[in-house]
Amino acid sequence: MATLKEGDLAPAFTATNQNGETVSLSDYKGKNVILYFYPKDDTPGCTAEACSFRDNYQAMLGKGFEVIGVSTDDEKSHKKFVNKYNLPFALIADTDKSIVEAYGVWVEKSMYGKKYMGTARTTFIINPEGVIVKVIDKVDTKNSSQQIIDLLG
Repeated sequence: MATLKEGDLAPAFTATNQNGETVSLSDYKGKNVILYFYPKDDTPGCTAEACSFRDNYQAMLGKGFEVIGVSTDDEKSHKKFVNKYNLPFALIADTDKSIVEAYGVWVEKSMYGKKYMGTARTTFIINPEGVIVKVIDKVDTKNSSQQIIDLLG
């Protein structure tokens, strides 16, 4: 699987969000999109990242950006996560791992000497034409939205 880079066309996807509604990247054509991939709902780093986007969501919208989170958790897990932390954006359930694979973020990881497959925390900034303009692979979970604001000036 090729690593996506700035200038590449963002892979199209269609999946369901926390409410069971179908969401496609093409629904956001003409908008800037912050597409962030995270390992698991309701874990410390992922919660910090999601809450950073929540706390700065209006600022993101004000700068013309939509926020979409993606993990391999199911709709039920996403719904619980959204409700617990009042997240105002869509979380995509990628249970078949087709989106994480298309974006090259389904990778081998290692914890306590054990190797396993998991989602690499990565954020893609996609322009209105569907082109990736920035890839952030060193995400500062507590300040993820500020990291993007700083990058975009």
